[in-house]
Amino acid sequence: MLRVGRIPYINCYPVYGGIDRGVVPMDGALVDGIPTTLNRLMAAGQLDVSVVSAVEYARDATRYLLLPELGITSDGPVRSVMLFSRRDPATLGGARVLVSRSSMTSVALLELLFENVWRCAPEFVAGDAELADLSRFDDEAHDARLVIGDAALRIADEAQRGGHWAERYPFRIDLGEAWKSWTGLPFVFAVWVAQRTAPVRDALGVHASLLASRDWGLMHLDQLAAQAALASGVPRDACLEYFAGLDYRLSYPHLAGLTEFFRRLVLAGRVPDGTLSFLPAA
Repeated sequence: MLRVGRIPYINCYPVYGGIDRGVVPMDGALVDGIPTTLNRLMAAGQLDVSVVSAVEYARDATRYLLLPELGITSDGPVRSVMLFSRRDPATLGGARVLVSRSSMTSVALLELLFENVWRCAPEFVAGDAELADLSRFDDEAHDARLVIGDAALRIADEAQRGGHWAERYPFRIDLGEAWKSWTGLPFVFAVWVAQRTAPVRDALGVHASLLASRDWGLMHLDQLAAQAALASGVPRDACLEYFAGLDYRLSYPHLAGLTEFFRRLVLAGRVPDGTLSFLPAA
């Protein structure tokens, strides 16, 4: 039985919802972890198949094979990868920007945006930014903070309705929207990969289950949004709107966006290779 990684954020509910409810069988053992944890477990060979940060694939593309037709993407606003800033990002040169420890891809994208769009160089400092950390956000001095996942959704939703988050962070930049404005392409935040050493037949079985579960999830977004609201504290309608803005496919436009992201990372010396290799058919 293969070990299969799963991110506990609500953005993965549409992919794993059918599996979680027993509607779709899967011959694999699920292992939960935030993106950086799953990246580390895959790199250590302790998972066989997993959703990982897109950057983790490019960091060691010779180790992994992409699962076709499956990703977490947005063609514009993503809502759950946000830079919350006290001032305009273009004025943050030399300023202290806290970046989430939870996602390599979001940090890499933020660095590219500062270098190429806002054209300034802040000081990046790793910080915690999960839902459990929200009450401690003022404990660390900062001018801006990168937040991902359910915590980003919660802050953005509450800020939109006014209150202390709106006052604290008058500049709220959606990184998916910023990438789209810059390149005109969709952005791929996460991909599913298999170890090249995993038995192909078993990996294909897991892949088929994930695709079937995703298809079930996309037909039951109302049900998943209600579950997501309970888990995140974000209103159900906002969760439903969030799901509607995500795309869980990996079609040609998404691959174009992924290739462009990897090209820029390679040019910047942040990853060694961005070649896309896919799990073969049995």
